Amino acid sequence: MQLYNTLSRKTEVFTPQDPNDVKIYTCGPTVYSFAHIGNFACYIYWDLLVRTIYLHGWKPHRVMNITDVGHLTSDGDDGPDKLEKGAKRENKTVWEIADFYTKAFFTDFHALNLIEPNKIARATDYIKEDLQVVNQLIKNGYTYETSDGIYFDTSKFPDYALFAKLDLDNLKSGARVEFNPEKRHSSDFAIWKFIQNGEDHAMRWDFIGRPGYPGWHLECSTISHFELGEPLDIHTGGIDHIPVHHTNEIAQSQAAFGKNMSRFWLHCNFITIDGQKISKSLGNVFMISDLIKRDFSPLDYKLWVLQGHYQSERNFTFDALKSAQIRRLKWRNQIAELLQSDDLKKLLYSTAQGPNKISKNQTLSHYLSNLQSQIKSPTTNISQQILTLTSNNLNSAAAFSYIDQHELSLEDWAFVEQLFGLNLFKDQSLPSIEVIKLIEARVNARKKKDYQQSDLLRDQIIASGYSVKDEANKPIWQYLK
Repeated sequence: MQLYNTLSRKTEVFTPQDPNDVKIYTCGPTVYSFAHIGNFACYIYWDLLVRTIYLHGWKPHRVMNITDVGHLTSDGDDGPDKLEKGAKRENKTVWEIADFYTKAFFTDFHALNLIEPNKIARATDYIKEDLQVVNQLIKNGYTYETSDGIYFDTSKFPDYALFAKLDLDNLKSGARVEFNPEKRHSSDFAIWKFIQNGEDHAMRWDFIGRPGYPGWHLECSTISHFELGEPLDIHTGGIDHIPVHHTNEIAQSQAAFGKNMSRFWLHCNFITIDGQKISKSLGNVFMISDLIKRDFSPLDYKLWVLQGHYQSERNFTFDALKSAQIRRLKWRNQIAELLQSDDLKKLLYSTAQGPNKISKNQTLSHYLSNLQSQIKSPTTNISQQILTLTSNNLNSAAAFSYIDQHELSLEDWAFVEQLFGLNLFKDQSLPSIEVIKLIEARVNARKKKDYQQSDLLRDQIIASGYSVKDEANKPIWQYLK
């Protein structure tokens, strides 16, 4: 398996430190508002990462934080807390805001069929541990105190600029972070913020006799340390995290714990709309719910994302999403055709005897679920090639092209489902008996050359949500959407 490592700026062969404990940390959402489709692109790519690792026979151990405190409106150290801002906007408490938008995030997360991390860590559950890290940084001599907080002195960490390749000599105060006259250097950052007199900040904890709250960057160092330890195998995030958030994480983690934070760093690029950054001010913010309202499945969007590479900036359009929807429908119909073999028809259309009868769709669901659950690794030449292509730095686009060029078996499709999580199996359903009778009646009408009746029956079949493909007098039903 090969991955592009931001740390080295090279594509490197990845092998875990422990195949049974592949330590992955993902920067999670700040839960002050709904996550938009651009936000979810990264989580889709990291879902592919986890699935790829699993199908290599390794066991991923993934932790993702939930930022429910301490994230200011910029990546700097000034301005209102995003949770506080959301609470005022909606006339709710910060705790209500955090709870509501955390639930909303995971509603969309599950709609995209993303695998939940092994541990979902709320920042507010780690305040005691945060303070242990702050005290360790103070003890190690990396901090200083101002009127508004405890700051990390970046001049005492010689490698501070290496990760993001920053030009600190030409870094102007205010260009990267908000100006603070008490800061010794423009790159210094708060690890703990003091609440000022008259400042309305609901989330507060005491430290050295003063109320305050953690700096945003601190939580990821704290959570990853206490849940996974150092070094991580892989740390993931967005490219916007590189110059500030991840740079600060590396500095404070290494300064506190004396070890490299992570062996590999993976960063996904932006999703734009009409070539512009997704922004409320531009009116181009779409949520997963907006796609559903336009008659798209969240899995159509997931497939669209995976058609491109995580390192490439992608421009979203609804025309492009429509093309992805058509592709997913094509794949579902290819699976549906395989399910119509004579042997499978006998199995899937049978029902249990006795008082507790099983419907044909229950039988289908059980059959496909069993088939999918048996896939732990590639078992055919086709599935092996799909994994090989994907393992080249998560190149799902190349794997998709290969799928389109080859005839897959049900076993192959089960592997595709395990690798990409597109609900190709879950969204399978068999036509009702009524529709089957319409299909059979149409076959008989065509045999009698009663094409008027055949066309009438075809229209009834279409109205039921299916089409029919005629192959050597053997009709193959297909989904319309």
